[in-house]
Amino acid sequence: MAERKRQANIGGGRRVIRQLKLSVAQDTALRVHADELGVSVQRLLVESTLSAFQGETVTERRDLLTALFQLQRGLAAAGNNINQIARVANSTGEIKNELHGSLEHLRATVNRIDEVLESLKIVGEPS
Repeated sequence: MAERKRQANIGGGRRVIRQLKLSVAQDTALRVHADELGVSVQRLLVESTLSAFQGETVTERRDLLTALFQLQRGLAAAGNNINQIARVANSTGEIKNELHGSLEHLRATVNRIDEVLESLKIVGEPS
């Protein structure tokens, strides 16, 4: 099912209307960024503005969870491959060439985990 671009409905609706004047370049940039995130321009403006006060937006949290689940699957796949190669190596005494590819995949996944964790750092948090 496609992700909903609009914000979830709220009780009582949204009664406040803000009008905004933009240049064509600003409007284009907002539309492109909203399309990249899979949200409406209005949702992008609200979430990105309020996130400065509230932390991460719903869209950012969803993207983060998606990235973390992909990492989890990547690590599980790498672990399975390495276990299978180790099983063969233990029984035959030979190390298959696939080990190098599996280890490279594992290194890439660990690097991606480091990138995601780095993106989670809070401003002002000690390094």
